[in-house]
Amino acid sequence: MFAERVLSGMRPTGRLHLGHYHGVLKNWVKLQSEYPCLFFAADWHALTTDYDNPKGIEGSVWEMIVDWLAAGVDPSQATIFIQSRVPEHAELHLLMSMMTPQGWLERVPTYKDQQEKLSHKDLTTYGFLGYPLLMSADILIYRADKVPVGEDQLPHVEFTRELARRFNHMYGREPGFEDKAKEAIKKLGSKRAKLYEEFRTRFQQNGDEEGLALGKALLEEAQSLSLGDRERLYGYLEGSGKMILVEPGALLTEASRMPGLDGQKMSKSYGNTIFLREEADTLGKKIRTMQTDPARVRRTDPGNPEKCPVWQFHVIYSDDKTREWVTQGCTSAGIGCIECKQPVIDAVLKEQDLMRERAQPYLDDPSLVRSIVADGCDKARKLAQETMREVRDAMGLSYS
Repeated sequence: MFAERVLSGMRPTGRLHLGHYHGVLKNWVKLQSEYPCLFFAADWHALTTDYDNPKGIEGSVWEMIVDWLAAGVDPSQATIFIQSRVPEHAELHLLMSMMTPQGWLERVPTYKDQQEKLSHKDLTTYGFLGYPLLMSADILIYRADKVPVGEDQLPHVEFTRELARRFNHMYGREPGFEDKAKEAIKKLGSKRAKLYEEFRTRFQQNGDEEGLALGKALLEEAQSLSLGDRERLYGYLEGSGKMILVEPGALLTEASRMPGLDGQKMSKSYGNTIFLREEADTLGKKIRTMQTDPARVRRTDPGNPEKCPVWQFHVIYSDDKTREWVTQGCTSAGIGCIECKQPVIDAVLKEQDLMRERAQPYLDDPSLVRSIVADGCDKARKLAQETMREVRDAMGLSYS
């Protein structure tokens, strides 16, 4: 069994906006206090679509990481690193590409979706076809059992699980596996060994999922086992070979409800964003000039909050009392649109004041960010190297 671990990454696109904050970063800040977390800048993934113009990627990475820190991602709680600084990602991706059927890549739902959305780009490259495999390598190399995703990304987690199963099935059958597993059972002690065999029988003969869960719990508690023996017994319990790569589970996150200034999804391509560290005067101007309910042509015309993009900001930022005031004032024409927008401006400014405060030390001294990332890359690489040693050994590539 392996320790609980969360892994999540983000493609560097430069400055982040409130959609990123409410959709991803708030969840990261919550998770970092609950689990060991690794958060990485996916700069190689940026190359899958921007391979013809990669010069802006590096600057975008640093800008994005400052935004993470501003949002409350804490390097004392989470490991922050850059994908390309851990070359083992590429090695695992390469080795797994040797045993991944091409059809598995072509059936990933986002493959055709992205081709259609980015039809102006030439995406007939292996990098684009193979990016789901690289994403899987990102997860599997850290043996992360929890991957925070939205519902639309669930197929990718299942794809990663299938890859882990295929890899373990093909390469987890070490010579003398069953004999080594039986020897490992003896190390549990007679009482635990008997329970282990009982749980294994319940699961393999009767499909009893509770037996599997109890067997896993027993192995977690067994302090006398080496890592290799623990992996063997985990695989033997399930009826497979030695478990090398961990099948990740999806940590389902709610879709962001953060709208753009026009009511559509907040996106740079729509030009409707509020950046994470927006200047106060620019932020105020953006919200004051937001379109409102088209029925309110004059100040005296009543409106309907449900048809107004500003109302969606109130849903996220305002308390019940303020929302009641807005509803009453809008529907009766008791307040004007500028009055309605002011509580939103105040709430977003208050949120961003803290973000600007957190970001300032890193803006004053960029070496602080470099140091955080260097430390994170070292920690991530040690974990990755541990996995790769076992992968190479399983594939007969250790040359020891």
